[in-house]
Amino acid sequence: MSTLETLQHVTTGTITTMLLKRGIRRTWMQGPMPFSSEGRRVVGPAFTLRFVPMREDLATPESWGKPISTRAAIEAMPEGCVVVADAMGVTGAGIFGDILCMRMVKRGVKALITDGVMRDKSGVLATGLPIWCAGMAAPPSVAGLTFVGWEEPIGCGGCAIFPGDIIVADDDGAVVIPQNLVEEIAGEGAEHERWEGWVVSEVEKGVKLPGLYPPDEAAKKRYEEWKKRN
Repeated sequence: MSTLETLQHVTTGTITTMLLKRGIRRTWMQGPMPFSSEGRRVVGPAFTLRFVPMREDLATPESWGKPISTRAAIEAMPEGCVVVADAMGVTGAGIFGDILCMRMVKRGVKALITDGVMRDKSGVLATGLPIWCAGMAAPPSVAGLTFVGWEEPIGCGGCAIFPGDIIVADDDGAVVIPQNLVEEIAGEGAEHERWEGWVVSEVEKGVKLPGLYPPDEAAKKRYEEWKKRN
């Protein structure tokens, strides 16, 4: 099983805990939440987009046809990426609608994560693109933002995101894993999920939490014996 396949079975909650143990606290993006509640989890390398505050001479409908535009950025998105858009938490202008989302689907994009908002809700939902965002707004992006580039370091929901960082998103939101920590977080995360599954089974049997969660030596021994049998 590949590292990304392993992460497909690791929750964002577990990932934040594993990173916290390494002193990395800003990993969960504040703002992006599931656009639709389908219970899916997505994993993939970040493809970053950056917006800055709206400036009237640059943020115009005509800018959509220029070389530096969201349209041009979409054509640069590789298959399997997770798009992460820094919209500075602006909630009064939707950064993408149904047509751009459908093009992302055709490009093979896995998901879109943003601390901004979307527009054209019914059409966007119909595209099937998994989205984590901060809500909806009718005005277009140029009503409140200026698009300035892609594939550069950004901030999204209070987290630093670098192109190629691994993004994991599920019902609890979206987290970023630094590239150099991906393999060990995946391995430790998978083991942590297995251990928590065992803890749940113990709680279902009526075992009390003290000494179980966190485990004392006796609980650790029972867990190791359980692993040998399963």
